[in-house]
Amino acid sequence: MALLRRRKASEAEKAQHSGSKSDKEIERTDEENDKNINNRKKAKKAKFEGKKKWSCLDSCCWFIGCICTVWWILLFLYNAMPASIPQYVTEAITGPLPDPPGVKLRKEGLTAKHPVVFVPGIVTGGLELWEGHQCAEGLFRKRLWGGSFGEVYKRPLCWVEHMSLNNETGLDPSGIRVRPVSGLVAADYFAAGYFVWAVLIANLARIGYEEKTMYMAAYDWRLAFQNTEARDQTLSRIKSNIELMVATNGGKKAVIIPHSMGVLYFLHFMKWVEAPAPMGGGGGSDWCAKHIKAVMNIGGPLLGAPKAVPGLLSAEAKDIAAARAMAPGFLDNDLFRVQTLQHVMRMTRTWDSTMSMIPKGGDTIWGDLDWSPEESYVPRKRKQRDNDSQTAEQTDTETLDSQKKGINYGRIISFGKDVAEAPSSEIERIDFKGAIKGNNVANITSCDVWTEYHDMGIEGIKAVAEYKVYTAGSLLDLLHFVAPKMMARGDAHFSYGIADNLDDPKYEHYKYWSNPLETKLPNAPDMEIYSMYGVGIPTERAYVYKLSPYSECYIPFQIDTSADGGKEDSCLKDGVYSIDGDETVPVLSAGFMCAKGWRGKTRFNPSGIQTYIREYDHAPPATLLEGRGTQSGAHVDIMGNFALIEDIIRVAAGATGEDLGGDQVYSDIFKWSDKINLPL
Repeated sequence: MALLRRRKASEAEKAQHSGSKSDKEIERTDEENDKNINNRKKAKKAKFEGKKKWSCLDSCCWFIGCICTVWWILLFLYNAMPASIPQYVTEAITGPLPDPPGVKLRKEGLTAKHPVVFVPGIVTGGLELWEGHQCAEGLFRKRLWGGSFGEVYKRPLCWVEHMSLNNETGLDPSGIRVRPVSGLVAADYFAAGYFVWAVLIANLARIGYEEKTMYMAAYDWRLAFQNTEARDQTLSRIKSNIELMVATNGGKKAVIIPHSMGVLYFLHFMKWVEAPAPMGGGGGSDWCAKHIKAVMNIGGPLLGAPKAVPGLLSAEAKDIAAARAMAPGFLDNDLFRVQTLQHVMRMTRTWDSTMSMIPKGGDTIWGDLDWSPEESYVPRKRKQRDNDSQTAEQTDTETLDSQKKGINYGRIISFGKDVAEAPSSEIERIDFKGAIKGNNVANITSCDVWTEYHDMGIEGIKAVAEYKVYTAGSLLDLLHFVAPKMMARGDAHFSYGIADNLDDPKYEHYKYWSNPLETKLPNAPDMEIYSMYGVGIPTERAYVYKLSPYSECYIPFQIDTSADGGKEDSCLKDGVYSIDGDETVPVLSAGFMCAKGWRGKTRFNPSGIQTYIREYDHAPPATLLEGRGTQSGAHVDIMGNFALIEDIIRVAAGATGEDLGGDQVYSDIFKWSDKINLPL
């Protein structure tokens, strides 16, 4: 019995010991389970965050992809629609549509006579890839610019890399060759459904023109003008093609039709073709007289465009500034997981052609702190257009306060609305040129994209703002200060002054050839020059700026969209002062040379080439089915303006400026030109 009791006691102790051991093991197991659960939660969280980071890029790409898809679907549906439906709806609203110009003039008996040459402007010509890095595999001879722009959202960083030029030479980066598309398709459409030259080409075809009598002088619009010849021999190709077209059309001279920056490019060409080799084309002083009937400039920024300044200074214009204000930090920080505006700035600052559109003529042309040619400008009020015509009237009673107070359009950049409006005597300025620059920007390691602003340092950035106001004369100093590498390339190819003596041998250099104030027109007295442009649209002329809150790392300056004139018809809206023009080029730039600088025999036009101004008063489309309108005066949409197309076709068919009725003017271009004290 005692033995049995001892055995039971021993088993009880073992059971108790075993039970206590199980509790410890269970406790240890629970701890391990908790750790495993936490680890799984952390792994799940990390995985989720990884997906979240990817989803930002993914969502952005898919968002843009969806927009493009919807656009293509709508375009397909519109093209699939019977042609009679849009016409029926439009005519039901506006009345019978007029015949297209080509049809109308063919009925009058006009036929093709003079060969025509189109010279596209900046960004409207297609560019395709001929050699690239590994990230661009499969894109040989695919369009990187123009068309669907699919590569922008598929591989944005790769696209930026291939669209940029070498920051030192302004030519191709190593291992990359992007070249202009050739033929009429180079610039007939900018993107699917968005015409540039297509409507004009179609109407010329209606009176008998075809590809052998039309030539698209496509060029790489990113390059400095002389570099298009150095790299691609583009100027030589234009010369040869014009000579061939004239020779094969019975000696009939060519009609040249440049658009936008193409106007400056062809002005450069006319000096190049006369100049002796190797700098020029060796055609001699009478080449233009032998080969060119007329140059019909469309929307030409002959004296530059103020809109180019904010593009170079802060990679924005009015529309970009508004988007930047509505979503602060969005464009500056992460779109496609890159700092978008910085990438845009880095890319566009390698495009030397943008510097060709910096305002020319300084304060003499554009005004100073207290004066500008367009002072007392009052926006026009429009009447409702009827079926066949567009009328506009100048009202004398509107914005009387603005007239009395005046707007200082000469102050192209002002840091603060108060500075833009203050009397010049009350503005205290500190010269920025002596400011200490250096790589002293805080948190520079967090900057994804290097820009020249990183070299300025905080003190340099503040110094720019403390100078407070910049006119056309001081803008060059500003750009040299904030972007010295860019301007070093620009100084080698462009000039922005007014010549004292055009017979000075220095003006034989190509850097002066695209500035009409520093070069002579060809010796071609029988040639005609037209300035054709839209009016009646608010056009950017001056800007109110402020320091960006991200000045330590991002683009330190931005348009102050909070600056507003306070009235519906004010010339100041969203930090931008507007003037009459075509939405991109002010009237002053497009019209001054033909209104005064080249009119009659002047030192800029010694042979007395006839000049004409043809303005087209803007009228928006009456319905959505009318598309971009047949009476539009907007910078690109004017290419579909029936009145402009009719003028071009008549001249191509043999008419002169007098046959068209001479000048057609709606703006105050002659009054403003008279205010400019330029020795002629």
